[in-house]
Amino acid sequence: MGSARETAVLTLAACERQRAWSDGYLKKTIRGQGLDRRDAALATKLCYGVLQNKLLLDWHISLFCNTKLSKLDIKVLCSLRVAVYQLLFLDKIPARAAVNEAVELAKKHCRNPKAAGMVNGILRAMLRQGEFPAPPIGDKLEDLSLRYSHPQWIVEEFQAMLGADEVEALLEANNQQPPVTVQTNMLRAEPVDLVKILLSAGIEAELHPWMPGCLLLSGTGDLEQLKAFQDGLFYVQDVAARLAVSVAEITPESRVLDCCAAPGGKSFAAAIDMGNHGEVVSCDIHLHKMRLIEAGRDRLGLSIIVPQIQSAMETRKEWLKGFDTVIADVPCSGLGIIRKKPDIRYKEPGPLNDLPRVQRAILSNCAQYVRPGGVLIYSTCTLLCRENEDVVKEFLGGHPQFCLEQFELPRFGIQPGWITFWPHIHETDGFFTAKLRRKG
Repeated sequence: MGSARETAVLTLAACERQRAWSDGYLKKTIRGQGLDRRDAALATKLCYGVLQNKLLLDWHISLFCNTKLSKLDIKVLCSLRVAVYQLLFLDKIPARAAVNEAVELAKKHCRNPKAAGMVNGILRAMLRQGEFPAPPIGDKLEDLSLRYSHPQWIVEEFQAMLGADEVEALLEANNQQPPVTVQTNMLRAEPVDLVKILLSAGIEAELHPWMPGCLLLSGTGDLEQLKAFQDGLFYVQDVAARLAVSVAEITPESRVLDCCAAPGGKSFAAAIDMGNHGEVVSCDIHLHKMRLIEAGRDRLGLSIIVPQIQSAMETRKEWLKGFDTVIADVPCSGLGIIRKKPDIRYKEPGPLNDLPRVQRAILSNCAQYVRPGGVLIYSTCTLLCRENEDVVKEFLGGHPQFCLEQFELPRFGIQPGWITFWPHIHETDGFFTAKLRRKG
């Protein structure tokens, strides 16, 4: 059986070396290491904490390391990051324990016999200095980038939209660990009853303060092992993503197309809103993602969901004007879900530049499937205007048969046809939703 710290180090090393995504690899490693719920929670805290603060941690390490950090064995560097994160941010873990395990992990996972001594020397020198120094305050953008470990290009993007005063609140929110947000399968349970079931299973659960049917969970461990999950009483989905379906006001017996459906959350929400009466066609281009949708459908008992392999950029003539509601949750930069996937912030910005072209193509193609009088939902999990409002504006300019339609949200009232959810304002994922009505 492995330890929480070793699990975190192995996950972080895979993120660096193999470009693995932290959330999926962490779950896999926790299972492989045989961690109990308590150690799994610590491994998650360590892994996410390092990713949320990596630039700052590296600044501290570089003060005491004579070697360029890029030259270090990746598992040694990750062991140092995990240890320094504990020393800086976790009061309940003794410094001696953090140092000793980092040294042991360096011995275990690095072939260089001097690695363990170097790790020990760096960490002991840090402890001898007493208080950790604060990074020097220079340029405002550089300061925010280092203190909140967001690459400077992201800070610049967010500041251009929010202004200098508000951008820090967003960066701080991105470095918070949000509760797990789940939606009740209203066909099988009532939210208040689900809370009781989860509490009896040792899970901290409460009703969301303003979103009907939504629960906030903590202390979950592996959700998939819970009987309530296996019985299909709930599924994992953020409030903002759920609202993207709610605003469409889908009714029973409708015909719905979810164009980029995997892993299936919006299809599940639509089928529940329809009382499992009608049809939801759920599309993706990968077979393994189809299997995810099928598994969720069967677990939740949502028989009206029909998964299909279909590119959102290729036209199906038999679908033209054939759906009451079309949901286009398009591929995006993902910069709205940094809270849950902190490693997204370290993506190279270059490959993201082509996304608006892809998004426009998907929206234009899938709009053909909306019947006259029907609804088209466009959504992303990013905060960038060029992937959100700008895409919708250009679409409307070329498709006069569509118009924005107002919708109402719990707590936040009437919206003018679109909304951007901000983590520091709405306490949700960063998310964009636009509701478009086809005239006629």
